[in-house]
Amino acid sequence: MEASNVNAWLALASAAAISIAAVGGAMAQGKAASVALEGIARNPAAADKLFTPMIIALALIESLVIYAFVIAFLIKP
Repeated sequence: MEASNVNAWLALASAAAISIAAVGGAMAQGKAASVALEGIARNPAAADKLFTPMIIALALIESLVIYAFVIAFLIKP
């Protein structure tokens, strides 16, 4: 294969990796926040117990998107 074809495929793979990760991360963060807020709405006394795990979960989800971003930069031409 020509070098330009390889670079084009690497650029496409890089764009696909970060876009899929961003969409998946956004959906996961929305779902996590929605479920946590629903739990708080059902039982306001549990807000303190739900807040910290929710923040940790959101940070872990965001870290996966950042890893995909780094990998996308590593595979770009």
